[in-house]
Amino acid sequence: MDVFNKFKISKGPIGDFQKIVEGKCAFPKFSGTISNKIKFNNEKVITWSYNNYLGIAGSKELKMIDTNSQKKWGMTFPMGSRMMTGDTLLHEKFENNFAKFVNKESALLLNFGYQGMLSIIDTLLDKNDVVISDEQCHACIIDGIRLHKGKHFIFKHNDISDLEEKLILATKHINISKGGILVITEGVFSMSGAQGKLKEICKLKTKYNFRFLVDDAHGFGVLGINGSGTLSEQKIQNKVDLYFTTFTKSMASFGAVIAGESYLINYFKYNLRSQIFSKSLPMPVVNGLIERLKIIRKANSNRLRLFKITAELQHELLKRKLISKNIKSPITPVVLKMSSKKAMELQAEMVRDYKIYCSIIIYPVVPKNTVIFRLTPTSLHTSNDIEKTLLAFDILFPKYVQ
Repeated sequence: MDVFNKFKISKGPIGDFQKIVEGKCAFPKFSGTISNKIKFNNEKVITWSYNNYLGIAGSKELKMIDTNSQKKWGMTFPMGSRMMTGDTLLHEKFENNFAKFVNKESALLLNFGYQGMLSIIDTLLDKNDVVISDEQCHACIIDGIRLHKGKHFIFKHNDISDLEEKLILATKHINISKGGILVITEGVFSMSGAQGKLKEICKLKTKYNFRFLVDDAHGFGVLGINGSGTLSEQKIQNKVDLYFTTFTKSMASFGAVIAGESYLINYFKYNLRSQIFSKSLPMPVVNGLIERLKIIRKANSNRLRLFKITAELQHELLKRKLISKNIKSPITPVVLKMSSKKAMELQAEMVRDYKIYCSIIIYPVVPKNTVIFRLTPTSLHTSNDIEKTLLAFDILFPKYVQ
């Protein structure tokens, strides 16, 4: 059989709906300035689909920073990987500034979050080690663990008792294998909106010997002192071994970073395959990150507006019993029981008749006949946006929900 034949039979769980979803809930084509409203099919729609938490993505300030950086350096410098020809003082400046901001000894700037996390997990573990992860960890963590040739345990979402059971099993295993234990979870979970129980996990370090890695893509810039993240929010910055975040959310850019003790970060510098075999981030991006970090630190008014609009939205959804009380972040998932096809029809009607765009999460990301309408408020959203969205929900959900 031709290895490609199976792709003619099925396009995959979501791809099989291509004729229905493309250009709508999959690969939608937006235009205009990123804000609480955006152009979709030549009409302005309220959008709850950007992780632009602090509302800076479309700001004149960022446009000016990025334009001036582009004029000064262009997009070509530096060429090559950082190990070979792509390292600069600007890259190091950002790393030093970031490490100081999150109270870690050192930091390493990464080209991409997804690839970076894959490489971090691959570099940290050998076949004798055990890795334990929350069942709702992001796909980059799941795929990184797939590279691991040793033992892997998954604990129930934010269930500390189940994690402890897995730690007991892992400890028994490493007593034989002579390896170590790595626990991985998230600061804020993108599917549940819950904060990871980081403080409770850190307490387990007094009973079990393990290292702790936290992915804080959705917490950085939003939570903690001056937006320094979920570790700061939970007052455990000195108890988590490795801190990871990306810049595609609050920072409105791209790239990622890993921070921790200097000897670990130095090892990553010379051994992360996703970094040593790929081109260094160009100067306009790095300079943009330096300036964005300054903006993030001073954006307390943006955070206050974000928290206010989030509280208003979640209060109304809780009244309607549409969301969980466990949400501790702006991420607001409305979990519904319906088929993927019904969800697509609902979303299309919401856009067409109510001018509301809300991303939907369907199988295989969530179980079959379960759908998440994920709302991501930003500091730019208004009470009027909430009112119009709730009106659409109140009319459409009873019509479609099983």
